Amino acid sequence: MIRQHLTEYAELPVVEFLDTGAEESLLRSAANRARRAGEEPPASTPHRGLMEAAKEEPGSVAWRLRLSSYSEEFVPYLARFVEEVDTTRVRALVIGDWGFEDGSDLSSRDLRDALIGHAEAFPELRSLFVGDVTFEENEISWIQQCDLAPLLAAYPRLEELAVRGVGDTHSGGGTLSLNVPEHRALRSLTVQSGGLPGRLVREVLSSGLPALERLELWLGVDHYGGDTTPEDLAPLLSGKALPALRHLGLRNSQRTGAWVRALAEAPVTSRLSSLDLSLGSLRNRDTEHLLAAVPAFAHLESLDLHHHYLGEENTERVRAALTGAGVRVDLSDRKGDGGDDEDTGDEAEDDYDYYPAVGE
Repeated sequence: MIRQHLTEYAELPVVEFLDTGAEESLLRSAANRARRAGEEPPASTPHRGLMEAAKEEPGSVAWRLRLSSYSEEFVPYLARFVEEVDTTRVRALVIGDWGFEDGSDLSSRDLRDALIGHAEAFPELRSLFVGDVTFEENEISWIQQCDLAPLLAAYPRLEELAVRGVGDTHSGGGTLSLNVPEHRALRSLTVQSGGLPGRLVREVLSSGLPALERLELWLGVDHYGGDTTPEDLAPLLSGKALPALRHLGLRNSQRTGAWVRALAEAPVTSRLSSLDLSLGSLRNRDTEHLLAAVPAFAHLESLDLHHHYLGEENTERVRAALTGAGVRVDLSDRKGDGGDDEDTGDEAEDDYDYYPAVGE
């Protein structure tokens, strides 16, 4: 999830384009290991070999651009990538650490502008991930994104965009913006966050995205700006927005049960083929709502509920009902027995006892 860097993206293996200090650092580490083992130090590293092989077929991998040694700044590092690799054949890019040395919360604005400036060098780019940043490099709530709508405008043939982090959620709003007037090629959009503001959701749903088939939103917790409600998704839930949508992910939610209830009654659910409510906070008191939703979910090919707080008995009741209706359901990663689930009368207070997978 966010503990490790991507090893695959857009169905391609990820290969990192080393910054200038990375090879030296890798060689030094390899030499130290070799000396401890009584062996000769290597002249190169396996990663160097992978990178050089990928240069021969640059469209066969997803290239990760990441400052692993901080020996360069991102803008000249990207320029060097364009010089050394035939980027006219590159189909997928994964953007990692763009300058978080010493805990810096550097905005993605400069990298966005640099990618826009090099747009002609990437005519085949179809998939882009902005923010392949692990929690050891920067907490998800500290990743400062910016307005990425101009980036989409510069790449009108982009089919997949994934973004990790929203921005300044501590001040209650975030800096990521995705108000896209029109983009006719985008088929998949993912926003991963520890707290997704309703403002951003409303921007996405008011955008012109007629080809969008997959939408995945990590809703997070209110403490980190996650104030999205069913009212914010009303244009989508009613079936009016995103006419091509077939997969919906409302993941990592502090209130997964509320989304079960909303989706059970939403017109959009009838045209979905898959639904993802994983990484969330389902618990025992949501069981009856899940069972009542089975008729509304029965047409789905798959329903992902992994990472939940249902007790063992309720887990099996839900599994039996959904599989009996022909739905492939994932109820793995159960987080305990659900407890006695006493209701304090304050739903917001009760929610803090059940954490989604990713907060800060």
